[in-house]
Parts: sequence; C-alpha cells; structure tokens
Amino acid sequence: MTLRTLLGAAAPATVAAFLGGCVVGPDYAGAPDAAPRATTGAPFVRAATVRTAVPVDPPARWWIALRDPVLSNLVEEALASSTNIQIASARLRQSRAMLGQRTADLAPSISANTFALNNQLPVRDFVGSGLGAGASGATVPKSLNIDLYNASFDATWEIDIFGGKQRAIEQAAAQGEAAEAALADAQVQVAAEVAQAYVTLRGAQRRLALTQRAAGLQRQAVRLSEQRLGGGAASSLDVERLRTQFETTASQAPAFQAQIDQSLNQIAVLITREPGAVDDLLKPPRAVPMPPRVVAIGDPAAMIRRRPDIRRAERELAAANAQIGQSVARLFPRVNLIGNAGWVSPNIGSIGSLAASTYNLGPTLSWSILDFGRTLAQIRQSEAGTDVALAQYEQAVLQAMQDAETSLSRYGNQRATVARLARANASAGRASMLTDQRNDAGTISTIDVLDVERQRLQAEQSLAQAQAEYTNAYVALQKSLGLGWGLGPERVALVE
Repeated sequence: MTLRTLLGAAAPATVAAFLGGCVVGPDYAGAPDAAPRATTGAPFVRAATVRTAVPVDPPARWWIALRDPVLSNLVEEALASSTNIQIASARLRQSRAMLGQRTADLAPSISANTFALNNQLPVRDFVGSGLGAGASGATVPKSLNIDLYNASFDATWEIDIFGGKQRAIEQAAAQGEAAEAALADAQVQVAAEVAQAYVTLRGAQRRLALTQRAAGLQRQAVRLSEQRLGGGAASSLDVERLRTQFETTASQAPAFQAQIDQSLNQIAVLITREPGAVDDLLKPPRAVPMPPRVVAIGDPAAMIRRRPDIRRAERELAAANAQIGQSVARLFPRVNLIGNAGWVSPNIGSIGSLAASTYNLGPTLSWSILDFGRTLAQIRQSEAGTDVALAQYEQAVLQAMQDAETSLSRYGNQRATVARLARANASAGRASMLTDQRNDAGTISTIDVLDVERQRLQAEQSLAQAQAEYTNAYVALQKSLGLGWGLGPERVALVE
C-alpha cells in the first residue's frame, strides 16, 4: 500500500472522526464455541463410567465430602495463606492499578510551575569614544539587573477522537479480569495440591505400617526355618528363599518413609510454613479419607463456565482484540488541547493581580505520516496476537474437556479396582482365619501359617495403595471440574 493510498483512505475517516468521534478497530464479539456438543447441555461422555455420578452442580468445598477435619483445616489454611495465591492476588492488584491508570489517561494533565529569575544584561557605552562616561560625565553601569517572577498552571488534554485510549481501557479491564481468573485458578490448584499431598501421606503411612508388619512376619519365618534347618527338617534353599522375601519386603520401608517426609514437607510449604512445622500434627497415622458414595459432576457446559483457566483465556482473547484498536488508532492524527494560565511580573507583589495575568489556549495536531509502514506492521502484529489468543482459548476449552473426561474415566475405573481388591482382601482374611483353625488343630505348620498371613498383608497392601489412588482420582476429578474457588466473603480479602 502506497503513502498516497494510505492518506486517501485515512483522510475521510479523519474528517468523520472529527465530526462525530469513533472508536477504531474491531469490536469484541465474544469467544467462539470451541465445544459445540458440550455447550448444548449434553452430558459428559465418560459419565457412565461412574455409576454413582449425578448431573447436579457440585459444591465448591468438595473436600468436606471426604469427612476428614484435619484435611479440611489444611485446605482452608492453604487458601488463606499460600504464597501462590498471594502472588496471584498481587498481580490482580497490579492489573487493577493499570486499569486506573488507563482510565486516568482520558483526563487532562495539569501541572503547576513557578520560578524567580534574576537576569544580568551587559550595557554598551554610548558616549563617543569615551569609556565609562556619559555626556554629563556620569559613569554608565556595565550591566543591568532585571528580576522576573512567574507562577502558572499548564494543562494538556489529548482528545480521544479515534478511541485509542478507550481501547486501552478495554484492554486493561480484560487483563484485570484475566488476573482475577488466574487468582481463582491458583485457589483451585492449591486446594487440589494440599488434598493430594495429604492423601499420599496417609496412604504411605498405611503402607509403611503394613510393610513393617509383613517384614516382621517374614523375619519370624526365617528364624523358624533356620531352626528347622538345624534339626534337619528344612533345606538351605528354603532358608535362603525366605530370607530373600524378608529382605525384599524390608527394602520397601525406606521408600515409604521418604514419601512420608516429602508429603509432610510439601504440605508445610503449601500452608506457608517451614518443613517440619506440621510433623507433630500429621505424623500420627490416620486412615485414607474415602470419597462419598454419590459424586455430583454437573455437565460440560457448567464446567466450561466455571473453570477459571477457560475464563482467563477468554479474557486474554478480549484484551488481544482491544490491542488491535490501539494499533489502528496510530494511523490517525493526535489532537491535543493545551492551555496555560498564570502571572508574569518583574515585581513579586504583582503576582496574582489581573494586570500581570497571562494565558494561552489552543489545539495542536500531530500526525506521523511517515510512520505508516511501521504502524501497519504493528497492526499486523496485533492481529496475529489475537489469532494466538483465539487458538489458546480453543485449546484451553478442549484440554479442559479432555481433563474432565479422563478424570471421570480414571475415577470410575479406580473405584471398580478398589471394589475388587476389597473382595480379594476379604478372601485373604477368611483364608487366614481358616489357616489359624488348622494350625490350632495341628494339621498345618507355623511356617505355612506365616506364609498365608504374608499373603493377607500383601492383599491389604494392594488395597491400601488402590484406596489412596482412588481418593487422589476423586481430587483430580474435582480439580478438573474447576472447583475450589469463589468461596464466599472470607475469600474477598484475597482479591481486594
């Protein structure tokens, strides 16, 4: 596009803008429908995996359904003090301050100035060729002193004829709402991280206890086998086989202890405390909290409206769209209204009097005609940035749908796994009871009894692991549904 074409295109728009005013650039039409099936009210595809899921809106404080007061207190404390939430809250305040600045840009800029000057001016001799003497013989001073006093008010007001500043306000407002959504997303993340760390802790504590118990039984079996070896009733192979089982089982205990320590440290930091600060509270073992029998999941449309990350992506799209208008506004002239009012006098006593008053008022117009190539490049950059934000919004919606559907499937299948392992554990318990009866009757050896008990503990170990994974799957499901933010008046302080 040539300069002549640009000027020809811009001139009519400039005249129209002067006459009636306008806001250049595309108006934001809202985000596209990135998941048409979901927004029509269709249920989750994987909802059938969870037979006890109901399509009603889930509660925000989903952790209360786990019925563990220690966990509930930890989550609430983390929401009130987490550094991640503090960071997001500070960024929200930054965004709101930026909106205030952009709004203030619409108002005139007024400044006050004052000065006092003492000017010393040289004076030339004007008497013939004599130096320093006048016609009467008087000496003429070599310099002249003049005092000047000034007090004034200056005002500058850029008239937003083409709406560039309005677009800047629109962008700042959208960015502020995106920061608010980021704060809500931080709350969702923190609540889920605390719960998952807590469940992992309780699961590791349970598995450590079972491992230590199983290792104790296997150590006892090794000793009995060694006694039988001494009596010629067992072989060295039997002893080594039992010793291998014992060492293998005992080797698992340090890993569980490390997982316990890691979870304790993670929970402490999540509630803004030093590692070790919650050890006394959480080291006493407790059972893994189990999910409720019925789980409310709502529908995909409600999930899309609720998830803060989707809201954030949509607001960032709106902000990128407003940036186009700011770039387009640079194609047109800038009109400023400038004014000055004050007093100027060689006598300080005259400052404030009508005789010494002075003022200037008038418009100025500036137009960077030779920068059109640079401005057009900026417009193309803004348009490309909007395309990026649009793709990111669509990606956020689809990833949220994937997250929710995958979490539903994992939760439903893990529930089935726990049910099967519970039946296996019950069967192992009955086998252990029958073995004890045969041992009392003298029809089975003690080593066989210990082996059956080891198998029972192994079944219980598998069940404990599955239960922890089941509850963590429940937590992941709540997180995927976008729950854990907007919890009432007690959270208002976080966003002020």
